[in-house]
Amino acid sequence: MMAGLTLADFVARNAGFAPHKVALRCDGAALTYAGFSARIESLARALSRRFQLGRGDRIAHLGLNSPELLVLLYACARLGAMLVPMNWRLAVPELAFMIGDAEPKLLAIESRLLGHLQALRAAAPAMGVIGLDDEAAGGVSIEALLAEAPRQPLLTEASFADPLLLVYTSGTTGRPKGALLTQEALHWNAVASAHMHGLSAADHVLTVLPMFHVGGLNIQTTPALQMGATVTLHPRFAPGAMLAAIATERPSLTVLVPATLQAILEHKDFADTDLSSLRAVTTGSTIVPEALVEALAERGVRLIQVYGATETGPVSVYERFDLPRDRRDTTGLPGLSVEMRVLDDAGRELGAGLPGEIALRGPGLFSGYWRNEKATRAAFRDNWFLSGDIGMVDADGYLYVRDRKKNVIISGGENIYPAEIERVILEFPGVSECAVIGVPDPRWQETPVALIVPRQGAVLALDRLEAHLAANLARFKLPRRILLRDALPRNAMGKVQHFALKAELSEVPATG
Repeated sequence: MMAGLTLADFVARNAGFAPHKVALRCDGAALTYAGFSARIESLARALSRRFQLGRGDRIAHLGLNSPELLVLLYACARLGAMLVPMNWRLAVPELAFMIGDAEPKLLAIESRLLGHLQALRAAAPAMGVIGLDDEAAGGVSIEALLAEAPRQPLLTEASFADPLLLVYTSGTTGRPKGALLTQEALHWNAVASAHMHGLSAADHVLTVLPMFHVGGLNIQTTPALQMGATVTLHPRFAPGAMLAAIATERPSLTVLVPATLQAILEHKDFADTDLSSLRAVTTGSTIVPEALVEALAERGVRLIQVYGATETGPVSVYERFDLPRDRRDTTGLPGLSVEMRVLDDAGRELGAGLPGEIALRGPGLFSGYWRNEKATRAAFRDNWFLSGDIGMVDADGYLYVRDRKKNVIISGGENIYPAEIERVILEFPGVSECAVIGVPDPRWQETPVALIVPRQGAVLALDRLEAHLAANLARFKLPRRILLRDALPRNAMGKVQHFALKAELSEVPATG
């Protein structure tokens, strides 16, 4: 731990070394490190004086990707406060629950989302409001705050030990939980990211994933800013705009989940876009079809995988960009500051080749769930974080993620991992995406059902697909039904919402 330093000091030091270097680009505007650091300091002073925001206080953010989100993040670091990045795609009752749970002193909100304000204020009546792009009703704009910032130095006892991010999990079962990540956790996350990507001040990161998730915020964006690199922000993902940015702005690194990567590969401009500036594309969050890896490799771009979760920062297990890819389907090795084990249900460590629950430990992990001691206790066993994911390691320690523990299908006493079946389905020509879920069966307890989205214009020959599955999977793993869909329900990070599909199909037992 670094006493007396905050993450805001990293930006200030980078401003000292290279004041005129561009830190952030967005919508055609550029902000140098000197300007970025000055805005952070001014906003921290203004928030402290006008709202008495200080250590332990929360400020929620509701809006698209923007430089203002990052200025808020580092101003919170300077004050010892917490940023609560909120998913603008959620329904108002979901957002209101998070506001009521976090009880932020302030909400920073975009004008296009002001229709939510009345319901959100009802959840936290004392909450003040800051307009990100205009004056909010009854509030003040962020530009007005910056203009009124006092000149006297800010005195604060903020440190690396202070929680900085309160990030709500996706809440696939029950209510979402707020994971607390300290400034120290973000620092170690950046160390791991630098090791993974070979990250330096010379890099240019293109951020298109939403920064209300740690995938968009912490895999490359905040690590790049700690290293003094340049970050280009897109307010939201759009494949055409991203390909245009790659062609004209020449980024060296970017992060995509498999669903967005698939959209890039299927875009009409992909074949003609010069990708030579990209050292690597990083991906994770769900299984990565080998076809995606090969499609980028054919264009000379390395696709590297990272494994983690909101609770792990998320960078914990990963591939290195500069090492040969001689193992299929692996997520890599534990990172610089992470220990990993694979455990059985009794908490005993398993050997190579045996599937069990992935457990992680290290300074980059979360410190607990906000105001939820019961959930925090359940998440740890002997100081090891229980990921809820099933995986195994090989003799060299490489991790192979199999599935979410709760997604495992138990059929006739056998454990079936949906991701294993999905991987085989995705190898079949004409398949764009798929999901396999277990549905109740009176004889077998559960049986697998496959839901498949064909590629645009493709006509799937189901008899040939069934033959492909039979040739590559044990009989008990074969889906009892194959259903074609136009799309699959996904959350903002591209993860298929298996629980929604399961709820939809469980009313109709599989037969056969």
